[in-house]
Amino acid sequence: MGLPTHTAQKGNGSLDTGNARLKELGYKQELKRDLSVFSNFAFSFSIISVLTGITTLYNTGLNFGGPVSLQYGWFIAGGFTMIVGLSMAEICSSYPTSGGLYYWSAKLAGPNWAPFASWITGWSNIVGQWAVTTSVDFSLAQLIQVIILLSTGGKNGGGYEASKYVVIAIHGGILLLHAALNSLPIAVLSFFGQLAAAWNLIGVLVLMILIPLVATERASAEFVFTHFNTDNGDGINSKAYIFVLGLLMSQYTLTGYDASAHMTEETKNADKNGPKGIISAIGISVIFGWFYILGITFAVTNISSLLSEDNDAGGYAIAEIFYQAFKGRYGNGVGGIICLGVVAVAIFFCGMSSVTSNSRMVYAFSRDGAMPLSSLWHKVNNQEVPINAVWLSVVISFCMALTYLGSEVAFQAMVSIATIGLYIAYALPIFFRVTLARKSFIPGPFNLGRNGVLVGWIAVLWVATISILFSLPVTYPITNETLNYTPVAVGGLLILTISSWILWARHWFKGPVTNLE
Repeated sequence: MGLPTHTAQKGNGSLDTGNARLKELGYKQELKRDLSVFSNFAFSFSIISVLTGITTLYNTGLNFGGPVSLQYGWFIAGGFTMIVGLSMAEICSSYPTSGGLYYWSAKLAGPNWAPFASWITGWSNIVGQWAVTTSVDFSLAQLIQVIILLSTGGKNGGGYEASKYVVIAIHGGILLLHAALNSLPIAVLSFFGQLAAAWNLIGVLVLMILIPLVATERASAEFVFTHFNTDNGDGINSKAYIFVLGLLMSQYTLTGYDASAHMTEETKNADKNGPKGIISAIGISVIFGWFYILGITFAVTNISSLLSEDNDAGGYAIAEIFYQAFKGRYGNGVGGIICLGVVAVAIFFCGMSSVTSNSRMVYAFSRDGAMPLSSLWHKVNNQEVPINAVWLSVVISFCMALTYLGSEVAFQAMVSIATIGLYIAYALPIFFRVTLARKSFIPGPFNLGRNGVLVGWIAVLWVATISILFSLPVTYPITNETLNYTPVAVGGLLILTISSWILWARHWFKGPVTNLE
């Protein structure tokens, strides 16, 4: 498994450079290569979806640090995320395949370590992606439940509060819609991806202006930029500790940009446009995410009231902000409910794109024989869509959500893999790039030059840091109900992956294999 060179793309001036590079890497073109650089960007941008992540975890930011954590934590997480993205973009330029991270690890770890590196990275990536889809679509189900609650009078007006079984049913319905959409040709998905990107951009601009404008009471600039909330009710008094916990909202939001890598076999000139998709998705998300945080936080006047489970939205902070802003000015919260609908559409698009990315990872991983029944999941239909991989991803995401019926603690542990598990998969190929392949790495059209190793090390250290920080307890005293089960979930995933390698996969899995005849 020696490292290939970049020569084939120059052999035919009319040949797409991504197509030529894919052939160099040992794969034939099976998916339709029809995505532009904007379409590639749109998939990652709609998965990052600042409207999704910030809306879903705004409570966490408010509770742990408040405005200071929200504002400055966003830029800290955003800056380091860009560093991780730059390292990934450099590797993506050299290896533009749907396999993405696991393929990169195999090539960068060298012949001796390639199968193991590929196995660990691939399963961390694929399970992390399934957890992302689970958490995104479940958060949409929860938001729909809140919209129904507010539409029927709110918690204090006798509104309908759905049971957890109803929420799971809504979640299942959303996944079915996403599976149906992802069964359509890539040209149709490309259109929806671009629509999703536009919806997120315009939605942020509208909401950041509209909500504080409508609100009859607004926070001062001093509050928005300097207030630090220590009244978390969780027994945590250290400001540094509180600030760190507040970072979770930002880092959870800024995930999923590996979608640009997974879509490279369907992207024109992918060795150039894949990296552009990764970097632009992160950069624009950081800017527009801050706009959204800024606008919404100017409408925050009473943190404890927003976080109270006794408010009309049942403790869903942003829903309460939207609802009360319109109710305070117009006497009813209909406008706020409509604004929540705008967010709901953005989350829907986010889940749709997440399933797209999931299915391409399943397709590529099974193409190399890494999954049970690989030949089944690798199949593409007449429209060049990996249809079986789409439905597998949806079914597994639904099964992961079923843990919510048994224990909310177990469900939170499951979805924690969406952040930590995914970032471990991001860091592994970067780690191999700056260690085992430090001298042998052959960059593609996009590269960081002599700064590549330094940027790579910073990226690896940041992932190691957040993996530790997000495993810390979030409530004291620690009990079975308050324990942070993130290290248990992520550790369990790593134990299963390594054990399966030792007992089973090392005897037959050889890493990425060519499918050229």
